[in-house]
Amino acid sequence: MIAISFAPILVRYSNAPVSVQGMYRMLFTILLMLPFGAKQVGALRRISVKDWLLLGGAGVFLALHFMLWMASLNYTSISSSTIILVLEPVFVMIGAFFLFKDRIAKSALLGMAIAFAGVVFVGSADSGVSTDAVKGDFLSFLGMLAIVFNMLIAKRIMTRVPSYLYSIIVFTVTFFCFWAYNAVQGITVIDYPPREWLVFALLAVIPTVFGHMIFNWLLQYEKPTTVSMTVLAEPIGSSILGIILFREMIGTLQLIGGLLVILGLVLYMRAEATTSAKPRKDDAASNIAS
Repeated sequence: MIAISFAPILVRYSNAPVSVQGMYRMLFTILLMLPFGAKQVGALRRISVKDWLLLGGAGVFLALHFMLWMASLNYTSISSSTIILVLEPVFVMIGAFFLFKDRIAKSALLGMAIAFAGVVFVGSADSGVSTDAVKGDFLSFLGMLAIVFNMLIAKRIMTRVPSYLYSIIVFTVTFFCFWAYNAVQGITVIDYPPREWLVFALLAVIPTVFGHMIFNWLLQYEKPTTVSMTVLAEPIGSSILGIILFREMIGTLQLIGGLLVILGLVLYMRAEATTSAKPRKDDAASNIAS
């Protein structure tokens, strides 16, 4: 949670195109992971064709997430971009309901409604700032949807593919997506000063290795909605850092919206914990039979 709070700060410090930032973020992460992969060769051979396709899809959605969300920081504030991003658990919950039959409590729906109201406040605040700010909010929203699809795919195959293999394969696909985009657009990927290379490396180490990789590992043990709740910390930490480092003050409507989003997600978290603690009817019947 601490690590992902630094992601928007590092993106802001870089003057390189977001597609270049994303490409090197993935490349350096892959290089850091490679020395630990010798024991995974056997598991690599057991991955089915269907799972390879799912891994490829997860990598594409991760690339879209990085591209859209990182681009949003060029138009809107750090606080607005990250507040919208934390709607991820709500959409993961909806997707998990349809795909995995995860139950949704009524109190969770109330939390979802409050969180949506908070985003409306944030959007209202930014609409009074500029059309660019609204564009940035929309890009952040699309980036959030992309990571939702990534999380749902991950949950589907993490029971069959070890978290290390999942991470390095998906990161590799994401790297090639960025590489292809830069090649097609004619974007230079070499001529950057040392300061930029330092930012690229820090993006790999802090929010990726200590953020996304940990999330992927946790998906083996927790529901996707529970894991995605960790994004709750990002707007808090990032907004504080944004105030200190970039003098990006938070407006009244943004503050109200952010508090509503966090309140809604906290209500959701409590509902999720209560639902998880209750045994399902079919589970209870199975226990009685045994």
